[in-house]
Amino acid sequence: MRGRSLYLKLLSAVIVFGAWETAGRIPVSYAFPTFFESMSALATLFLDGTIFTAYAETLKPLVVGVAISAVLGIGLGLWIGLSEKFDWLFSPIFVVMQSAPLAALIPLLVMAYGIGLTSKVFVVCIMAMPVIVLNTSGAVRNTPSVLKEMGRAFLGTDRDLILKIVIPAASPIIFAGLRLGISAGFIGAILAELKITPTGVGDIITYSRSIADYPRMYAAIFSIIVLAVLFLNLLEKVEQVLFKGNQRGYASD
Repeated sequence: MRGRSLYLKLLSAVIVFGAWETAGRIPVSYAFPTFFESMSALATLFLDGTIFTAYAETLKPLVVGVAISAVLGIGLGLWIGLSEKFDWLFSPIFVVMQSAPLAALIPLLVMAYGIGLTSKVFVVCIMAMPVIVLNTSGAVRNTPSVLKEMGRAFLGTDRDLILKIVIPAASPIIFAGLRLGISAGFIGAILAELKITPTGVGDIITYSRSIADYPRMYAAIFSIIVLAVLFLNLLEKVEQVLFKGNQRGYASD
């Protein structure tokens, strides 16, 4: 099964990259380079060290924002899922945050916190946290009542129910929300660099577009997509190690 999954992933990549190369050769647009041109530009970014310098800047708000979103998001999600009062009070806020065009808030963040790291971290958080909170609260709220009743029958305390029943039962959905939140965090990090100050990978994208160096622009975009995919696959592996015996499928399988 694992070999088949790897084969399907490779086949999917060949199809996508083949379509990219074909579309670039037609061309569908003068601003759409071929796959090999973009990969050549990406190799140049690696060889001259530009990509490493860029990611040193991009990863700062991304790592800080994702860490804050994961800790606060899971904590708030547990709180909301366990309390009807907090569910009624806070759930609508995160539902609105998830559905609203949060990019429109960036000018307000810049006015309040300037154009430095703080604003970028806030952008990552407002993109990532709603997904994590809502998935966690939904998972906790829908924990099978049979499991809770069994815990009470064995004289378990509220703490025992939370730590030994609710969280383990909700863990698959919590991790699913974490993966989705991290994906949104990557989007938020690049969005912040494009909308606030052009630094890191966002600077490469903005500058390359301004001088019509489209292979370099697509190479930078491709690199952030690859990094996000690798990180999400790593998170899946961590989940599989932590929760052995729970066989779950993933979109990447």
